[in-house]
Amino acid sequence: MIATDLETAILRLRDLIEGARTIVPFTGAGISTECGIPDFRSPGGLWTKNQPIPFDAFIASGEMRDEAWRRRFVMEESFAKAKPGRGHLALASLYRAGRVPALVTQNIDNLHQASGIAPDDVVELHGNTTYAVCLECDQRYELSWVRQKFETAGRHAPDCSCGGYIKTASVSFGQAMPADAMRRAEQLTKHCDLFLAIGSSLVVWPAAGFPLMAKRNGAALVIINREPTEFDELADLVVHHDIGDVLGPFIVH
Repeated sequence: MIATDLETAILRLRDLIEGARTIVPFTGAGISTECGIPDFRSPGGLWTKNQPIPFDAFIASGEMRDEAWRRRFVMEESFAKAKPGRGHLALASLYRAGRVPALVTQNIDNLHQASGIAPDDVVELHGNTTYAVCLECDQRYELSWVRQKFETAGRHAPDCSCGGYIKTASVSFGQAMPADAMRRAEQLTKHCDLFLAIGSSLVVWPAAGFPLMAKRNGAALVIINREPTEFDELADLVVHHDIGDVLGPFIVH
């Protein structure tokens, strides 16, 4: 069912939520755009301005590591100022009410944690860009430390004390998906009876397979996204309206 108007969408979504025992939200970049976080693929998105740096290029080239960090610090103002939007707050309300055991996200902006969902219950399929790690020893580094070293060294990326390369904790093209997060996302997907795909184009695999997995395991599937997705015809409810407008009524203060 494709909702013909916003009111119909909210009423149908409320019915599905009230009838569900276990709800698993799955979020993509669209839920964060109202927070000032630009997405990657849409016209004017980050990748229309700069092609992403693949993981193998980051490893092979000091120049690419320098460029990766330069780009990250250019984006810092957007990430640092961003606050959870209506979609984040609505999902946090469902979490606090015990309707959502955990949330699966493709986002790297930390806004679900900032909305009040416990970090252990945010399953990050693509990592997190708000801190950094050593690729060799897994030492965590705060971005303020990396930036200070980067600028002091003439805009060159610092290395870990073990000699490993320091990278944001987000997953780059060609980098292995986090196995533990993928396993947990699969477990959550298979044991829910309502799966909410929110703000995702559903084109990035293997993450895009989770809505299909949920549907095959008997869950109702809701897709809330500005643009159509290739899974729309499988969904029990499809909403092509603003995410904040759709989820805003579900915020409980």
